[in-house]
Amino acid sequence: MKLAVYGKGGIGKSTTSCNISVALARRGMKVLQIGCDPKHDSTFTLTGYLIPTIIDTLEAKDYHYENIWPEDVIHKGYGGVDCVEAGGPPAGAGCGGYVVGETVKLLKELNAFDEYDVILFDVLGDVVCGGFAAPLNYADYCLIVTDNGFDALFAANRISASVREKARTRRLRLAGLIGNRTSKRDLIDKYISKVPMPVLEVLPLIEDIRVSRVKGKTIFEMAERDPDLEPVCQYYLNIADQLLSQPEGIVPQDTPDRELFTLLSDFYNNPVAVPEPALV
Repeated sequence: MKLAVYGKGGIGKSTTSCNISVALARRGMKVLQIGCDPKHDSTFTLTGYLIPTIIDTLEAKDYHYENIWPEDVIHKGYGGVDCVEAGGPPAGAGCGGYVVGETVKLLKELNAFDEYDVILFDVLGDVVCGGFAAPLNYADYCLIVTDNGFDALFAANRISASVREKARTRRLRLAGLIGNRTSKRDLIDKYISKVPMPVLEVLPLIEDIRVSRVKGKTIFEMAERDPDLEPVCQYYLNIADQLLSQPEGIVPQDTPDRELFTLLSDFYNNPVAVPEPALV
C-alpha cells in the first residue's frame, strides 16, 4: 500500500506522518517513509537527526546511479520504520519537485518499492504541481492533514482537486481527512457537509504532540517513559487500522475555490448564536 500525505505547510503533517508510520509498523507492516521536502526534515521525528538526502548522495556519486546501494539512501528509524529524504536544491535555486521525481526513479531502480508493505510519502505543504505531485502517481490513497481553520481547509480543497484529476487515470483515492491539534471540529464538519469525505481522526490539542517534534521523538517513543501518552498513541493506531482495512476511499467532488471561500467565510462572518441557558 502506498500513501501520500499532504496538507497546508506548518499543519503538523510530518509529525502526523511519522506517528502513522510507527502505528503501521506496530501492526506488523514493513514501512518506508519518504520525505519529499527540500528541508529534508520529514523523518527527523523517527531518526532524531537529519539523515543524508538522496540528492546529496547522488552528488557524492557524480550521479552514477549504478554506484548507489539501498543502504546509501535508506536509514533506520524508530520502531523499525525505514527512512528516506529526497532533499532538494538551496532555496531559490533549482527545482525541488524534480528531485522528488528522481527519488522515486532511484528507489524503483533499487527495487525498494518491492521490499515494503507500506510506503508513505510525506509531501511538501500543499504544493500539488510538478514533481511534488509525483507521489500521487504512485499512491493508492491520499491523506490530508488539516486543522479546524480556514486556511488549512482551503488548502485541503486544492489537494482534493488534484486527487480528483489524478483519479481520472489512476487508482488513486482519497482516504480522508486527519484533523490535527484542534479542540473543535465545527469548521471541518461545515466543510465536509459541502464536500463529503471521511474524517479518519481528529486529534485534540495536545501539547506533547507538538513537543515531540522538537524532541525528535514520536509519541510512541515518548510513551515508553510516560504511560499517560498511551491514549494519544491510540489515535494513530486507529488511523492505521482504518488504512489497513483497505477502505474504498473516494474521488472528491468538484467544489470551486470561490464557492468554498464563500462557505468558509460565511462561517466566520455569520456565526451561529449559542442559546442562553434557560433560567430555573
